[in-house]
Amino acid sequence: MWRGWWLWPLVAVCVADTFREQAERIMQGTPVIDGHNDLPWQLLTKFNNRLGDPRADLHTLSGTHTNIPKLRAGFVGGQFWSAYTPCDTQNKDAVKRTLEQMDVIHRMCQRYPETFTCVTNSSGIRQAFRDNKVASLIGVEGGHSIDSSLGVLRALYHLGMRYLTLTHSCNTPWADNWLVDTGENDAESQGLSPFGELVLKEMNRLGVLVDLAHVSKATMLAVLKKSAAPVIFSHSSAYEICQHRRNVPDDVLQLVNQTGSLVMVNFYNDYVSCGQEATLSKVADHLDHIKKVAGAGAVGFGGDFDGVSRVPAGLEDVSKYPDLVAELLRRQWTEAEVRGALADNLLRVFERVEQVSSQSHTQTPEEEPIDLDKLEGSCRTKYGYSAAPGLHHQLGILLATLTLVLLSSGCPL
Repeated sequence: MWRGWWLWPLVAVCVADTFREQAERIMQGTPVIDGHNDLPWQLLTKFNNRLGDPRADLHTLSGTHTNIPKLRAGFVGGQFWSAYTPCDTQNKDAVKRTLEQMDVIHRMCQRYPETFTCVTNSSGIRQAFRDNKVASLIGVEGGHSIDSSLGVLRALYHLGMRYLTLTHSCNTPWADNWLVDTGENDAESQGLSPFGELVLKEMNRLGVLVDLAHVSKATMLAVLKKSAAPVIFSHSSAYEICQHRRNVPDDVLQLVNQTGSLVMVNFYNDYVSCGQEATLSKVADHLDHIKKVAGAGAVGFGGDFDGVSRVPAGLEDVSKYPDLVAELLRRQWTEAEVRGALADNLLRVFERVEQVSSQSHTQTPEEEPIDLDKLEGSCRTKYGYSAAPGLHHQLGILLATLTLVLLSSGCPL
């Protein structure tokens, strides 16, 4: 009965090698498009965006999840680089900080043209695949980056932004973030305010992917019901597997299925296992669950590399993508399903967003500004709001108050 027992470990190793070899073969033809990488934030915090600093050389950069050799080893062919600025910039210098992060992404493409090519559409991604370059796209992480301005939204689009995460871990004046669901923040927009609906409509018109990572459940539901185009979760996981409010509940996953949208699974341990430690296998559990509930077309990868402090064992950096793909093959994912998760699902969503935009090209841009009383910040000017009813109302109160003061003082009017 036990004769030849020593062969089984060898067989297991051979089978594992077979899945890994199959993963690499698939990825040579369909490299991964990752939905979210915070390398630009690392370049800011470590080098103040000085790419000429010898320590910032992306061929040899250490202490990060991402550099050029790791991207090549991981068969990364498309990357949404995050132009991120923290919530404490809201009502301060968020737009400036966002522009600087978009600039450093463009300069990455200029400095390493043999590796990166900055693109703004699905056909650019496909061309980058053919050229064996990393298609580099800009995702702006946090609606506070547009400072509640449709004009800023359009300007960022013209500078290359191709997705906008509607909130980070703070409310904007027009959309609620995930901390509302934990009770740490109060709901202000009950999901999406009327101005938020204008932002959504304008994103659909422009062809900007709507990203629902970081938003409240009410915001998820509102957007999925109102968006004219499919949306993405650029770096979120499955709530059923790890009940963290940054993850996507099953009823929302059902809407993801109905709208042809996409969930790009996050690798942060806290969202994978709801604890300090996690494994590659647990990440695959999230991918399995999203495929089961929302369909194979709803699955993607959004590692959140260089934006998190803890990543799963087996997924230590961007070079490890083939190991995750091998695990999916081991779980009997078909080659078509794997190619979908790697790139084809994102390309389908992006192409649909572009189609909706092209069908909307005759529509005039949205122009209605947000109400002045929704804006905060003592350093704001009020140009353009001088005729606003709200301001007239405030001036009326001020004049009435002054009148009462003068009357009570006995001064003639």
